[in-house]
Amino acid sequence: MSMSSAESSQNDILAIAQSWLGEGRDVALATVIETWGSAPRPVGSHLVIDSGGAFMGSVSGGCVEGAVVTEAVDVIGSGKSKVLEFGVADETAWQVGLSCGGRIRVYVEKVS
Repeated sequence: MSMSSAESSQNDILAIAQSWLGEGRDVALATVIETWGSAPRPVGSHLVIDSGGAFMGSVSGGCVEGAVVTEAVDVIGSGKSKVLEFGVADETAWQVGLSCGGRIRVYVEKVS
């Protein structure tokens, strides 16, 4: 049974997280845990972030990823996981790229 390219790329993100840890980097992993309506990435999509703000992968698009990276750097510093929610109910929805009516929840945790 072969993996779809989406599954393969998500496994690659986890491998990158492992590799970055091996290089001594502080790393956080952001994972889409819930979606409503039209969301750009499915549940289970990952973004790996290091303490310098470098990232690989995708949890959404537009400015959502910038906001997730910023929050992930905070999570790395504090060691405290958090759940972020983005959607059209927020005044910033147009800016973050969810103007299509979708909402997403993203879990951000420090990886060790």
